[in-house]
Parts: sequence; C-alpha cells; structure tokens
Amino acid sequence: KELTLTTFGRWHGVHLTGESKRQFYIPPGFAHGFVVLSESALFHYKCTQLYSPKDEMTLLWNDPKVGINWPITDPILSEKDQKGLALDNIPADRLFA
Repeated sequence: KELTLTTFGRWHGVHLTGESKRQFYIPPGFAHGFVVLSESALFHYKCTQLYSPKDEMTLLWNDPKVGINWPITDPILSEKDQKGLALDNIPADRLFA
C-alpha cells in the first residue's frame, strides 16, 4: 500500500526572531499567515512568481476547521484579513490542486 501524507486543512507554526535569523519555506499554493508579537517587525517574502492579486485568496484567520493555535486572541487585522473566508467557503476551483 502507498502511504499518502495529507496536509490539506492542517497547520504548522514556527516562532521566528531577528536573533535566530531563521527562515520558513512555504511551498506555492499553501496558505500562510503570521502574527507579530513584538512592537514592530520587518517581514520579507520571497516568491516563486510575480505577485498576482487576482490569484490571491484570504483564509479566515480563526477558522475553527483549521484550528490554528495562535499565540494571541484579539489580533489587529488588516481589512483584507477581516474579509477572510472559512475553508469550507472557498470555491473548490480556487483551492490548490
């Protein structure tokens, strides 16, 4: 039997700091988000393609189906993040295949 690892709908978190100089790779098509726990932060994205807003989709930050264990309960959200969709409400043709 072939073993299949399913990551869809699951989450993984890491704590990045300026002192550790660590980076975190997110494969194309994977949802990603972050929370800043300090007074300020400098955040850089490295992308595999040019940014395309029409291809962007925003997942609801606290979707209970995904169950992310955020280290904060009352975040300040961007306008875009306030309009995030629950995983079950994202059209199937917009999901990574």
